[in-house]
Amino acid sequence: MASFPEFVNENEIAQARLIADLWAPVAPFEQKSGRETWTVAFAPDGSYFAWSQGHRVVKLLPWSLHENKLCNDHNNVSKSHRKQNSDGQKNQPEEHTIDCGDIVWALAFGSSVPEKQSRCVNIEWHRFKFGQDQLLLATGLSNGRIKIWDVYTGKFLLNLMDHNEIVRDLIFAPDGSLILVSASRDKTLRVWDLKDDGNMVTVLRGHHKWVYCCAFSPDSKILCSVGAGKAVFLWNMEKYTMIRKLEGHLNDVVSCEFSPDGALLATASYDTRVIVWDPHTGSILLELGHLFPPPTPIFAGGANDRWVRSVAFCHDGLHIASIADDKMVRFWGIDDDCPVEVAPLSNGLCCVFSPDGSVLATGTQDGGVHFWATPRHVPSLQHLCRMALRRVMVTSSVENLPIPPKIVNYLTYRTI
Repeated sequence: MASFPEFVNENEIAQARLIADLWAPVAPFEQKSGRETWTVAFAPDGSYFAWSQGHRVVKLLPWSLHENKLCNDHNNVSKSHRKQNSDGQKNQPEEHTIDCGDIVWALAFGSSVPEKQSRCVNIEWHRFKFGQDQLLLATGLSNGRIKIWDVYTGKFLLNLMDHNEIVRDLIFAPDGSLILVSASRDKTLRVWDLKDDGNMVTVLRGHHKWVYCCAFSPDSKILCSVGAGKAVFLWNMEKYTMIRKLEGHLNDVVSCEFSPDGALLATASYDTRVIVWDPHTGSILLELGHLFPPPTPIFAGGANDRWVRSVAFCHDGLHIASIADDKMVRFWGIDDDCPVEVAPLSNGLCCVFSPDGSVLATGTQDGGVHFWATPRHVPSLQHLCRMALRRVMVTSSVENLPIPPKIVNYLTYRTI
């Protein structure tokens, strides 16, 4: 079994460039489990990087102060953060170490937009009032609790208690409403309103086994959830109802993420594949294989040494990153079914792109984090126009436009 198709010369695939590493301090009670970096996260504005370094500890690092050091020779380093820091911000980023009291499985940053009010409009008084300049960190723990922290001060704010199993993933709605969704091994997803003092809005039921991951569409209207089982669930987050199930994977689906324009959805599975879907139609647009020849359904449904652990969509809309058990991190172009760059990575568990898309952070079982430079590529004007259009138009609306079929196929990503 090979990692690439026969027609691909793996020696000709570019080597991804490692920028830097972070290593957790060795604990005096070092043990075989409990030190894993199950999750890493960047703040939406690029100001902070959060790292679950194992043994209940989360490290908050001011990313905008360190990114120049990490990426000093990378052309895509954001200059806006450096300018803001030199001019002086209201909240200067500071490093914090947080003891969450239990093993941390999930991290998510959230920030508030004043015009996004709580859905509980009849309540006039709230215990907490989150300002526009406030940045929150949600931590999902092994005991089923979710703890909310103030990023700028490192202070504990809220304790959300309703799950009775591990909180495997957390995601804030990107619209600034401070709606938080949690995915748990108790087979449920729970929706919380932090602008309503963290009260739970509803429970989304449909998964028959553990829920591993969830992701919001860029407009916050659709939620994707995946878990132990072959189906991918899509939810309407205005009505809290299920839209559809996407069928195509042959093993547990463990990771998911929307493209920055919301037109694509990438899911990673233990069946050795990443599938890129059109979430509006449920059709499969692209399959990214990690084992060749592809495994049979029986082989793909069990232990095959090529489980894909995590998938991330770059903010340029052109690259996808994946981590698999074959000790590799891969960067894919959305127009290719073969990686454009690869690099060795042992025991990888999670990956996420920085807000500007220039860096990929990967977490591993030994508690470390590795930063990789994203492949350099200048987006075409066509692609930028496609992304702008797809941010406001679903597939059916594009198909009804009075334009040539070739352009429709391009705008709906059927040419990838």
